[in-house]
Amino acid sequence: MPADAEEEDFQRFLRRVDAVTNLVQGLNSPDPVVKEKATAEAETRLHEQETSMEEESKTAVNRTVINTRASDMANAETVNADGFLATLEKDAKERAERRKRNEQLANALKEEGNNAFRKGDYVIAIQRYTEGLEKLKDKQELYTNRAQAYLKMHEYGKTIGDCEWALKCNENYIKAYFLMGKAHLALKHYSESRQCYEKILEIDPQKESLFKDCMNEVDSEEKRTKDEERAMKEVQSGTLAAQSIKELLQKLDRPDQNILYYTGGIRLLAGAVKDWASVQKEKTLLKWICLFLFSSFGKLSALGMVKLYENQRLLLTHPDVNAQLPKLLSSGVSEIQKETLALISLYSENVNGRRLLVRHQDLTEWLQILMMFVNSTDARASSAMNILSDLTEEERFKTQCRVMLSTGVLPLFTQLLTSAKLVNQAAFARCIGIMGNLCADVVIRMQMAECKECWQACLKFVDECFDVSTPKYQECVFAVLGLMMNLLLESNVIIQNFAVDISRRCMSLLRDKDGRIVTRAIGVLSRILPASSSAVEEVVKGGVVKKMMKFLKAGGQITSTYGIKTLSVCIRSNRQAQEDLVKSDKRFSVLLKLLDSENEMIVGNAAFCLGQCLVVPGAATSLLNSNVVMILLKHAGGDATRSLVQENAAIALGKLCVTEPRHIVQLRKLNGLAILNSSMKYVHSI
Repeated sequence: MPADAEEEDFQRFLRRVDAVTNLVQGLNSPDPVVKEKATAEAETRLHEQETSMEEESKTAVNRTVINTRASDMANAETVNADGFLATLEKDAKERAERRKRNEQLANALKEEGNNAFRKGDYVIAIQRYTEGLEKLKDKQELYTNRAQAYLKMHEYGKTIGDCEWALKCNENYIKAYFLMGKAHLALKHYSESRQCYEKILEIDPQKESLFKDCMNEVDSEEKRTKDEERAMKEVQSGTLAAQSIKELLQKLDRPDQNILYYTGGIRLLAGAVKDWASVQKEKTLLKWICLFLFSSFGKLSALGMVKLYENQRLLLTHPDVNAQLPKLLSSGVSEIQKETLALISLYSENVNGRRLLVRHQDLTEWLQILMMFVNSTDARASSAMNILSDLTEEERFKTQCRVMLSTGVLPLFTQLLTSAKLVNQAAFARCIGIMGNLCADVVIRMQMAECKECWQACLKFVDECFDVSTPKYQECVFAVLGLMMNLLLESNVIIQNFAVDISRRCMSLLRDKDGRIVTRAIGVLSRILPASSSAVEEVVKGGVVKKMMKFLKAGGQITSTYGIKTLSVCIRSNRQAQEDLVKSDKRFSVLLKLLDSENEMIVGNAAFCLGQCLVVPGAATSLLNSNVVMILLKHAGGDATRSLVQENAAIALGKLCVTEPRHIVQLRKLNGLAILNSSMKYVHSI
């Protein structure tokens, strides 16, 4: 479908939804004037629909048509306003239910896309966001998330297109203007980029700091482009054809020139090398070029170098490169660092380039060096994080990171955590996520999990930076919680000592308005509570059972997985938790719903919780009129992949029948005694 036609269809869809919603609200209005007007409009719509149906040979063409039998037009004439209202309300309800289902599917696909994005798999992320938009085409977050993925893949036109669609859904959507500004800047559309950032300030004057940073970046890039063009024209003065490579090098040897003078010169040098094979034979010349570039920090252009060295393997295997790249990254000169990061990015963005880097470069210090760029307020921070994100996909890089982790990386990381408000927040959130990804390496995870200072810094960070009124810190809080979840895959004395403090922080985060943070806080609870009975007592006193039941009623699958796991840990050994659950869910409606889940982790833990709570007086009796026996029987005799599902279901069923023998009647009706008998090997504890 052409873009214009697709947009027209989208707008028509939104108008139709708004019209039906307004009509239903009018018909339900307590104001008789409004209700009378709405009734008249409804009758008019019905008459128009009937006329349309006659013209189309009495064939129903749309689910939203109230009278679906075109042949029964006589009946349609007798429909009164009340009947129409009832039918219209039913239709609106069906629409709302369909939209709710589609929204749930779209949210699930968005989360899958977000997971892929965090892993750097932008192609899969785009696919998931696209699938989500097929379910719900007016979900603005899906457009901007896909735009962000396109931005990572340098698909700037598609980024702008998605941002425009997001703005059709919400004309004041700041994130859309921000990403569109980034895309225009990458395309060197400086005026359009400024307009996007100006729009952000117009919508929210409190974004002045963000606005200034963005405008400074545009000004800097525009000036850079103009300066480079002037420098290249100056270098090109004279007859380029008459200049040899040596003559160009001599021209570049002028001292105290603008950095961009040398940038343009080196790019000309790259263009002057017509026959690279012959240059490779000139060993002295090759060595001269390398030494010249790396000994003259003020004259380095990494992009020019990579063009000069068309054979990338030759560049990385040169002995001077391995020693000089870390020095250039640490030089403290902004232009040198930018160019060096640009050179490394050309390798790290693709599989072959990354392999060249990890095979021919000593990367033991790179994690520490690149992490330092979170202190930068310009594009260097983003470039450094992109490189780190790419490199973490290589196992050899993780292996090399182990060398400096305890002595160099962790002290720096804890320092950044304790002074997080002073660094680039967006870059630091990515940095924390990268540290979390590195925890996939068991050795790195063990070292970090045993670092007392690291845990202290994480807790201090949550205390100081979490503030619902300052959302710019929330991405970092979200990332820290993810890091903690990964570290809690380990079990050690340090974790046990911090268990109570960690649990307290998570309980406070459960009040946050950001659902992502709440979900991860529950996830941390599910992993930290098994480490400490004191932590369990602490959270039970703090009302964790009631909070988990609330989230389980409304939460998605991830939240439910963490929430029921947290409950099972508390209920395992705490009588107060068992009583709190029975009090919060007297007829076990929440647990029964979870037992119907397709997720075996959820089912197994729900069955465990149910079985543990049956010791509370009256609990088993409250289930007499439910279908609990049939549900537990199905799981006990089923073929679940996880044996704990069968085990916990069998134990719960056995306890149910022992505690309240009247359930045995239902068990006999379902011919379940044989199944329960065969499962008695699981029921040794009742």
